[in-house]
This record gives sequence, structure tokens and C-alpha cells, in this order.
Amino acid sequence: MTYSPEGTTSRDRLSGGCVLCHQGAKMVLFITGTCDRDCWYCPLSVERKDQDVIFANEREVFSPDGAVRVAETMEALGTGITGGEPLLVRDRVVAYAHALKERFGPDHHIHLYTGRAPSAEDLAALEGLVDEIRMHPPENVWSTISGSEYEKALERGHEKGFEIGFEVPSLPGLEAFLPLIPQTDVFNINELEWGETCSVAMRQRGLFTEDDLHSAIEGAKDWAKPLLSVPEVHWCSSRFKDGVQLKMRLIRIAERTCRPFDEVTDEGTVVYGAWEPEGDASHQIAGIPPDQREVCGPIVEMSWEYLSEHAGDLPGRKCIVERYPDRGMIVEVIPVGGSGMPVSFI
Repeated sequence: MTYSPEGTTSRDRLSGGCVLCHQGAKMVLFITGTCDRDCWYCPLSVERKDQDVIFANEREVFSPDGAVRVAETMEALGTGITGGEPLLVRDRVVAYAHALKERFGPDHHIHLYTGRAPSAEDLAALEGLVDEIRMHPPENVWSTISGSEYEKALERGHEKGFEIGFEVPSLPGLEAFLPLIPQTDVFNINELEWGETCSVAMRQRGLFTEDDLHSAIEGAKDWAKPLLSVPEVHWCSSRFKDGVQLKMRLIRIAERTCRPFDEVTDEGTVVYGAWEPEGDASHQIAGIPPDQREVCGPIVEMSWEYLSEHAGDLPGRKCIVERYPDRGMIVEVIPVGGSGMPVSFI
């Protein structure tokens, strides 16, 4: 298979998991933020790093059924399980993967990221549930990766029928993987990115972003160049992850969850108006076409155009909201008519 979207480098093949990610058709299941390693370049946010929390896409969930509901919302064709270190909560991985396979069938593609070399016991537990395993050994073991447990895990994984390989950040020393690449089903290099929890470590090493708009580290691709001519190796840029992969997933969710009055932007966010009425506003609410409004507790949500055009007839606080779809993260709130922001519009 050859599939090379903008921002990636692909020659002979791209894994099934990557194809679905590029289409925005995979749910991201963050299974835990706990980890038994302390990689200086880990980009996890403060809210997730070292926290035993679970997120399906951007929504916190508390059970396998909760994750299934998020996957149903976007009609996910697959799931990527990440962390933290997922194998620290292997039974949880098994429970969530089983629920997803049971709901969507065996063709629901599941790939798993892990910093470990999965043991025979790990693979036995994951067999029939996880289709693809992507190992990301910590940087301090790269120089001895040949002959290590990671190489043995490649053999164990193949024997059990898994697609298995590596996904690592672009750092000096990647050449150590060259002898192992022919044994892999997937070998991805992710452009090194700036993160709030690793910013101090980045500065200490003299690393900075390539510009003020993106999180990619200046010069990071140069460290990957010795491997990029190898057919099995794929490069995934920071801009592609944010500008294409995330956008496609948001658009997919928005198309399936937006209300008649929500405007879906080119980036996959939704825009609508929010009004917190003063006093009895039943008459004004009745004047808004039913398919152009939704009463959400004390807030009336509607087309942002309607709100802008009729602001003078709607006493109370009003604003235009842009957020991720399906009641996701708020991107921007703009007060309308100098009225200030509704205090509970979310």
C-alpha cells in the first residue's frame, strides 16, 4: 500500500492504523497517564501526565461503555490506545478493547502504543483484541536496541499474529534502529514537539520551536534524515498531526453531532450563539424557529447569525461560542453587544 498525505513521508507501505488516523476515523483512547518511565521529551499536558485518568478523544470517560458511546458518536472505524503506559493497566486495556470489538466487530482496528517490550503474557492477554502494537523504547536504550527485549518482542508479536513495530520521536541516535527495520510491520518517526511539561528540559538542551505558531522543534527532521530513505520508514510531521489528522477527526465528529443551527468550520470546530435571558423570556424564545434553537438549562443556544441579527431584542448576556464538536473544548468566546459573557453557557 502506498499512501502519502501531505506532511508524511511514505514509500512502500503504511499501516492500517495510520490510514484510519489520516482519515480522522480513529478514536483516541487515552487509557492512563501513569507511567513507569520519565522521558524528558514526554509532551503530555499537566491534566494528564502522571494522572490515572481515561479520555476517549477529548472527553473523560469512566467505563468501557463510556468509550463505546464516544466511538459511536463519531462512527469510529478503529481506536488508538495510548498513555502514559497502557500496559501498566493491562486489564483495563483488555476490558476497553473487548467492549469496542464486541460493539463494532473484529474489523474495528485497534492499535496500542507502549514504551515496553510486550511479554508473552502481555501478548496472550491482547491476542484477538489489539491488531497492531507500536513500541516506543525510551531514548536511553536506543544504542543497545539490537538484541534487546524489544527485538525479541518483534519476534514474539509476529508469532502471535500481531502487526508490530516502532513509533519513536525524532531524536539523535535513530540510526541504531536500522538493523531492526526489516523486521517491523510499522516504523513511524514523529516530529519532536514542544510540550508544557517538557519545556524546561527542552530549554536545558537548547531546543526551541521552529516558529511562534507551531510546536515542532527546530531541526528535528534532520535527526530523522538517515532513516527517511528506507522504504519501511514513515515520517509524520507536527503540522500534519494538528493540521490534517486532528482536523479530519473533528470534522468527522462535527458532521455526525452538529445541530441544524451549528456552523461547522473548515477546522472541524462548531460555532453557535449563546443567550442567558433576563427575566421571563418565553415570548422571545417562542419567536426563534424551533429548529434554530435549543434550551440548555438557563441558556438558549441558537444560530450565531440569528443572535447577531436580533441581539437588541434578546435582553440578557449573549456571546458567540466556538468549540470542539460534541460539547468539546471551548476555543473562543466572543461577547455580543457589550452584554458580557453568560456565566454558565457551557
